[in-house]
Amino acid sequence: MAHIYQIDDSRPGRNDLPDPDAVRTAREDLAACFRLAALHGLEEGVCNHFSAMIPGSDDTFLVNPLGYAFSEITVSSLLLCDVHGRVLEGSGTPEATAFHIHAQLHMRLPRAKVVFHTHMPYATALAMVEGPPLLWAGQTALRFHGRVAVDENYNGLALDATEGERIALTAGDADIVFLKNHGVVVLADTIAEAWDDLYYLERASQAQVLAASTGRPLKIVPDEIACLVASQEAAGRADSARLHLASARRRLERSDSSFLD
Repeated sequence: MAHIYQIDDSRPGRNDLPDPDAVRTAREDLAACFRLAALHGLEEGVCNHFSAMIPGSDDTFLVNPLGYAFSEITVSSLLLCDVHGRVLEGSGTPEATAFHIHAQLHMRLPRAKVVFHTHMPYATALAMVEGPPLLWAGQTALRFHGRVAVDENYNGLALDATEGERIALTAGDADIVFLKNHGVVVLADTIAEAWDDLYYLERASQAQVLAASTGRPLKIVPDEIACLVASQEAAGRADSARLHLASARRRLERSDSSFLD
């Protein structure tokens, strides 16, 4: 179920407009990520949300509007909002839980320029079980070693700022937050890195669920090797993410370029 966010129209408009080329690039990449997430089955109805700070801004971000599936998102349909809840550009409003989670994360964690929140099935399945959600048993999972936090305190729908505040506090320096009984949040410096982590997090989660379904014990990688692989992954993460999103966009544009509208 989606929940409407009530806009605060009492705040004055902004005069310091962001660079239009930077905004266009961010809109294109973010719209592409929505379409890609839909293609990979990473959305849930109209209730999940991605946001990205406008380059050079510390209080305005792009987010999907209430009532649209990921497969419907386009460049022009994205909303430009400020962290106080005012829609600066676009038609519609953000979903209530989107605003209360994303605005708080962007405000409280300046490094989180991009925030992706989904209920994607395999990662969410791991958020529903007791104990650590992601185990260090597969190479894909090891890219997240040392980068995961777990919010154990599910407290219902995020219909006020306290949910986002708690998630931000739990996140600390982590890039991935498993929200127990809920879903996952991916925090990143760039849209490409957020997409890269979201995609591989679900793949790692899927592999773990499939391995566990055999009923045989998982073979956990020794901590020193897990740390080594994580550092190897970190060294090339930004470039790899950029290439990953560029490749995905090329394929998407060949099959359906309507996200650019």
